[in-house]
Amino acid sequence: MDIRNIAIIAHVDHGKTTLVDELLKQSGSFRENQHVAERAMDSNDLERERGITILAKCTSVVWNNTRINIIDTPGHADFGGEVERILSMVDGAIVLVDSAEGALPQTKFVVGKALARGLKPIVVVNKIDRGDARPDEVHNEIFDLFAALGANDEQLDFPMLFASGRQGWADETLDGARKDLSPMFELILRHVPAPNLDKDKPFAMTATILESDNFLGRVLTGRVEQGRAKVNMPVKVLRADGSVVETGRLTKLLSFRGLDRVGVEEVEAGDIVAVAGLSEATIPDTIAAPEVEAPLEAIPVDPPTLSMTFRLNDGPLGGREGKKVTSRQIRDRLFKEIESNIAIRVTDSPESEAFEVAGRGELQLGVLIETMRREGFELTIGRPRVLFRTNEETGEREEPYEEVTIDVDEPYSGVVVEKMSLRKGQMQDMRPSGGDKVRLTFIIPSRGLIGYHGEFLTDTRGTGIMNRLFSNYGPYAGTVEGRRNGSLISAENGATTQYSLFSLQDRGTLFVDAGETVYQGMIIGEHSRENDLEVNPIREKKLTNMRAAGKDEALLLTPPRRMSLEQAIAYIEDDELVEVTPSAIRLRKRYLDPNERKKRGKKAD
Repeated sequence: MDIRNIAIIAHVDHGKTTLVDELLKQSGSFRENQHVAERAMDSNDLERERGITILAKCTSVVWNNTRINIIDTPGHADFGGEVERILSMVDGAIVLVDSAEGALPQTKFVVGKALARGLKPIVVVNKIDRGDARPDEVHNEIFDLFAALGANDEQLDFPMLFASGRQGWADETLDGARKDLSPMFELILRHVPAPNLDKDKPFAMTATILESDNFLGRVLTGRVEQGRAKVNMPVKVLRADGSVVETGRLTKLLSFRGLDRVGVEEVEAGDIVAVAGLSEATIPDTIAAPEVEAPLEAIPVDPPTLSMTFRLNDGPLGGREGKKVTSRQIRDRLFKEIESNIAIRVTDSPESEAFEVAGRGELQLGVLIETMRREGFELTIGRPRVLFRTNEETGEREEPYEEVTIDVDEPYSGVVVEKMSLRKGQMQDMRPSGGDKVRLTFIIPSRGLIGYHGEFLTDTRGTGIMNRLFSNYGPYAGTVEGRRNGSLISAENGATTQYSLFSLQDRGTLFVDAGETVYQGMIIGEHSRENDLEVNPIREKKLTNMRAAGKDEALLLTPPRRMSLEQAIAYIEDDELVEVTPSAIRLRKRYLDPNERKKRGKKAD
């Protein structure tokens, strides 16, 4: 059977996974009466809850006796490492672009990588049924983007489709029949080349996706780059430097059939396959026949730009809510993560019982922390820090810069420009984007964006959309203004009372409600002024003949401000930590003892 390997790449929320749903349905991958969940490729709980794709995944459909292997990729810039590594498995790419939003930062990032590898793109302008669609302008934007990214003449002569993934149709013209996705299938068969690989050489493949299976153990997915593989054949695993990691046998060969993996006896060059039977192989090792001497070339992945400190939970409530609380368990879990996630790096921290975890952004590391807390871990997390480097030529200190694209209603554009300039952002472009909205483009140090997203949503009344992407390393930009307000810090251990919190409301915004357990050094709110303030949130009303116990109904509390994990991580300052357990997210001072904090000289009252 002929084979085509293709990736679907796009910015977040432009409809990749929804389109894959329709491709699977219309190719006959499901029975007529089979119940299939919406966004079937988003298989883990976090992906479904957040509505985003986090991990790259493979599926396969058959059209006109040709097997089309499709890889659904993440759209968020933080998970760019997932996209980078799978581009070596495909020969073509469907570039999906929203008909109203146009080419956004992540589109530029993945398209640049795909064009550099010589992939032949198919451009699909999706969501044509939107009321604010502007397909002709978007077409011109895509052409300009391809030209700016150095596309060759063949790549610039890209075929184009107009589509609605949710309604399940695609057409070559705007006024076409809008019947089904058969024009997309036919275009893939015509435009994407079949893999041109040598089937007679000894077997070799590069591992690009690593999963763990309860029955099969380590399952490694990749494209067979040369030769043929059979079940139980002997293989060896080669690192990038040519050293042999292990030898073993391929106990299982799994090929993709719709959403399922089906065991097969033999695969050949060009097919995407999952193999089992190896205990040490990881990404991007080469799995090959014993006679192969040299490893296959692996795609280099862009380095991390952000780092956080993962520590064990040494607070007064530590060990009460989680099952995995020791630094050894945290270490083992982190080093297991870097086997399958090549965009993350883990090193031992100068602090005792702590680890430095570096990644692409706050969301990527936030997803790792959320996954760990659901597995029963307790952690404390430090403030995100950017990774500086020294320019070898000039000897100057450099820091990462990001390109930020902001779509905002015109009345709020002034406050956004002001806040971005305070954070050392430089405006590159400002243009109307339709619907009384303005599109602003900035280049800003990554440090300037830490903690800004919540403030941005407040400033724009929740209507602004901010997209960001790593741009380059540039000169150190100087001091960036951080959080202005201090913290309300609990001075006592115990349960909060309504009586005490009512009197504290005037001092700032509270993060806790009545009846919650607090401890000395825990942050229970944001002070209305710049300094930190120690308060007693557990004080009870003294009961006398004049003060009855039943009068507390009149003490109405404003609902506390609850933060998500990412918001909490972005909120804290250098002397503060986020305590993460399976059942709670708390903020605390690094040093719980007030005398120790004063000794360290940080924000005294």
